[in-house]
Amino acid sequence: MKGVANVIGAGPNGLAAAIVLAQAGLQVQVFEAEPQPGGAARTLPLTLPGFLHDFGSAVHPMAVGSPFFNSLPLSRYGLEWIHPTSPLAHPLDDGTAVILERSLDDTAANLGDDGPAWRSLLAPFVDHWFDIAPDLLRPVSIFPRYPFLMARLGLRAFPPATWLANYQFRGERAKALFAGLAAHSFLSLDEPLSSAFGVILGAAAHAVGWPIPRGGSQAITDSLCGYLASLGGSIKTGTRVERIGDLPNDDLTLCDLTPRQVVQLVGDRLSTEYRRRLERWHYGPAVFKVDYALREPIPWKAMDCQRAATVHIGGTFSEIAASEKTMRNGKHAECPFVLLAQPSLFDHSRAPEGKHTAWAYCHVPNGSTFDMLPRLEAQIERFAPGFRDCVLARRVFSPAALQSMDANLVGGDINGGAANLWQFIFRPTGRHYTTSAPDIYICSSSTPPGGGVHGMCGFNAANRALARMQG
Repeated sequence: MKGVANVIGAGPNGLAAAIVLAQAGLQVQVFEAEPQPGGAARTLPLTLPGFLHDFGSAVHPMAVGSPFFNSLPLSRYGLEWIHPTSPLAHPLDDGTAVILERSLDDTAANLGDDGPAWRSLLAPFVDHWFDIAPDLLRPVSIFPRYPFLMARLGLRAFPPATWLANYQFRGERAKALFAGLAAHSFLSLDEPLSSAFGVILGAAAHAVGWPIPRGGSQAITDSLCGYLASLGGSIKTGTRVERIGDLPNDDLTLCDLTPRQVVQLVGDRLSTEYRRRLERWHYGPAVFKVDYALREPIPWKAMDCQRAATVHIGGTFSEIAASEKTMRNGKHAECPFVLLAQPSLFDHSRAPEGKHTAWAYCHVPNGSTFDMLPRLEAQIERFAPGFRDCVLARRVFSPAALQSMDANLVGGDINGGAANLWQFIFRPTGRHYTTSAPDIYICSSSTPPGGGVHGMCGFNAANRALARMQG
């Protein structure tokens, strides 16, 4: 197919869209505002020399489980996955930790009486991950390829996590483990769809793992850039596109941008009604993030936490639910749920010999200016006494600071928009990737399936654009 396409934004979705278009024979150019491609999938020296930190995402179940990424020869371009001994640890106040093992059977054994219930909840989706992943990672369809499996998933994914956990589990350990998974939704755990994140992320851990890329998340970006270059595509970094008229003439423009940026960029090319719909888009809660350079590994009371690159810090189900509900009510939790990554335990390229890196974040209201550092570190100290004594340097990112480094992180929202029921189905409108302008498409995480480093928003948008060109 002949034609010229411009892609605005070199995050994973923009690069995925560019690759699909280049594979189809179009001449593709990607424009990136920042000096380094990747969006939230960048690795940067944020603290001290020799310490490499992931600016955004660090652990990648959805990348290693992405149907599109798995169709590409990314290993030839330097992408190497490292699987920690265990995908996830969840410490508790009794000095132990609930461990989510890669093996479904081993996890079930760890959960005792709740083991059969854990297996029953996740086994159908673990066993058929690559069958259902394409349906999971596209717009909601009334004609899925595996209707019975998807219906079963819907019955478990739609209810609030509070309901599902109380229905499915009896013990506090299984409930706490599920709460941490469900809290990735940025929803209150008594909201519909909060269970979806718990079920999908739990199934992914058993089916494909929660790996880290050797060298940092930049390795994902660099491999995508390398493969795009092999197809003849090009990337111009440090080039912020203010108006669509500033771009070279093209047949297609795909925007790895959130609705607010699309309106600013495209302006009167959009119909009045469509523009109003984009302007009504609701951005989701934000994160307050801290990157750490450490003199030694984090001194967890539960040593099992050193077996995992990801640690969920928040205690019991009720504590995590209270934290997320407080945040959804526009306030700041006294004891926030904290997500922590410690990649240098498994990838020694991230820090000087004997030293380590970590990052941690908690959820806050969009645009928050409140300093959560004391509360966040108090939660880490609760389960790792002496943590602060290990800190050589820290870099604190408020929501505004995150947005200053990536304009798509509006108000600190890392998922491209709230994941409530309406915006889950109509993301960002019922058109999904298409706009009211026939040659302009949206391919960001503000389209299905939403946030995460999987490239499927870009893949889906580019295929939609190609289908329209051909038809």
